[in-house]
Amino acid sequence: MNMKFILALALLISSTVNANTETYDDAYYAKHSIASELPTNDNDWTFLVVGDWGRNGHFAQRDVAKWMDIAAYQFDAEAIISTGDNFYDNGVASVNDPYWQSSFESVYHGPHLFLDWYVVLGNHDYRGNWQAQIDYSNISRRWNMPAQYFDKRITIPDGASLHLVFIDTSPLNPDYQHEEKYRETQAQDANAQLTWFKRTLETNQDADWTIVIGHHPLYSSGKRFGKNAAVRSVIEPILEQYHVDAYIAGHEHDLQHNQPAARTVEHFVSGGGSEVRATAIREFTRFAQSSAGFALVRVNTRQIALEFINEQGEVLYQYIIATTQEP
Repeated sequence: MNMKFILALALLISSTVNANTETYDDAYYAKHSIASELPTNDNDWTFLVVGDWGRNGHFAQRDVAKWMDIAAYQFDAEAIISTGDNFYDNGVASVNDPYWQSSFESVYHGPHLFLDWYVVLGNHDYRGNWQAQIDYSNISRRWNMPAQYFDKRITIPDGASLHLVFIDTSPLNPDYQHEEKYRETQAQDANAQLTWFKRTLETNQDADWTIVIGHHPLYSSGKRFGKNAAVRSVIEPILEQYHVDAYIAGHEHDLQHNQPAARTVEHFVSGGGSEVRATAIREFTRFAQSSAGFALVRVNTRQIALEFINEQGEVLYQYIIATTQEP
């Protein structure tokens, strides 16, 4: 019998046993709740954002997944977004790779995590079979990656419109042009993506809100402080030109909100899905913490409300982007 199959089966059996130790009843969710100070609006369209998570349940990955499930239940989430680096260190080999079970299916097993996952590729995903992550969309109902870059237009319950744009930042990153381990990123047609990106934003300018999701942050208060200029020079002018409301990335293994002077776009990092790294306060930092966790985002006509939740279910930070339009 194929050894990879045996390994995958063993991991699946083990994870299934572990997954069934919790009883997900009303008492469980009454005991485990998130103390958000922001009011819940029935007209919100709510989603979670997690990044840099694919480590077979190691570090804080399982704890983050637990509180993601609680948040999805408590705030009636509609979707989950991944900012990339879905499988460490070298992506997946195929749609049958055991990592699908050990890093994704068996970790995000909570009953309220079976939502639509909208996923982008990270640099580590390009070190494996990145096409397999697109192809897995045909196997898993909840995994949605129709292409390397794509968008989704959503009508919020109160009638407002939200435009989510998912970009593939690794091929757009000039820093990867001379790195052998990321050679595959430079085999992609970056110009075609940029043309699509601009056209997509142009044709959806009537949306009430626009949020762009990518893997690489354009500003960092963490490990890569001062090392974002190249990718920023490619992406930021487009974000500013089309008045994007927020850019959410991963890559840095922490939680951040950066707002540089003379810029209109709000920059967030949600890369605390598993392992964490150190952060610091920079001149553009509004919030930065070396913590595992995820973002909870609620959108309605009047505002985008974002909260960072850590792996213990604690609210670390809250921020509201309010509309400038008359109601």
